[in-house]
Amino acid sequence: MSQFSAFFKENAAVDITQEIVVSERFKDEDGKPILWKIQGISEERNKDIRKSCTKTQKGKGGMKVPEIDPDDYTTKLVLESVVYPNLKDAELQENYGVVGADNLLNKMLLSGEFATLLEKVQELNGYDQDINKVMEETKN
Repeated sequence: MSQFSAFFKENAAVDITQEIVVSERFKDEDGKPILWKIQGISEERNKDIRKSCTKTQKGKGGMKVPEIDPDDYTTKLVLESVVYPNLKDAELQENYGVVGADNLLNKMLLSGEFATLLEKVQELNGYDQDINKVMEETKN
């Protein structure tokens, strides 16, 4: 196999998932924290999420300027990445008295727990690298 063929889609790793502890509050029968399962998403799907979170605002001189809602974007990025628990499960949503995976996530997690989950989702999707470090490595 040539080095170039390593980039062919059939040779790329497909299952980019990770199990993480998001909260110490959710425990199994043995008292151990239950692991959440997250997955990486493609840039194609990320663009769809960004687009769904972008609204047009009036700028200077009446020009329309696209603006991304960062809270909406991060929530949708996390929702797209969480595999387990199934946040779309109607019984789980009903238990928390909410409708919708986004509302469930907001009700279910403490703010620091959401931040931990977001950080792990970003890392899994490649956002954990310092851009300056990457640029320096690319130069060398």
